[in-house]
Amino acid sequence: MYAIVEIAGQQFKVEKDQQIFVHRLDNEEGSKVDFDKVLLLDDAGTVNVGAPVITGAKVTAKVLEHLKGDKVIVFKKKRRKGYKVKNGHRQYLTKLEILSIDAKAPAAKKAAPKKEAKPVAKKAPAKKTAAKKPAAKKAPVKKTTAKKAE
Repeated sequence: MYAIVEIAGQQFKVEKDQQIFVHRLDNEEGSKVDFDKVLLLDDAGTVNVGAPVITGAKVTAKVLEHLKGDKVIVFKKKRRKGYKVKNGHRQYLTKLEILSIDAKAPAAKKAAPKKEAKPVAKKAPAKKTAAKKPAAKKAPVKKTTAKKAE
């Protein structure tokens, strides 16, 4: 069984007991995280595609650690101009372990039904005023071209 889930703005194909690296999450190490944006579920060949998400499905993961990714070198150069810029970047990442993929998560508690509002008395229709005359449309302006003198 696998699922395609959206985590921190990116889509990942995840399976049970898989470890993945995602953009840094705010959760503490060792805590569990639930992801509700499940876009696709495949259960032994039975594919369920959401529109856009599958309601009731969720993926549970555990935060293993927060770390920094490999260094990426950004080098810019313009030939024959003497322009060189070297810059580096290390992305902040979170390592997750997928604990479970639930096709139908337990239903959340339903909120108490709202009380119906009292009907509001309808107002009497306002008196109609004299109808305004529509503004006269202007005639289109014709363009004239100057003739060349021979």
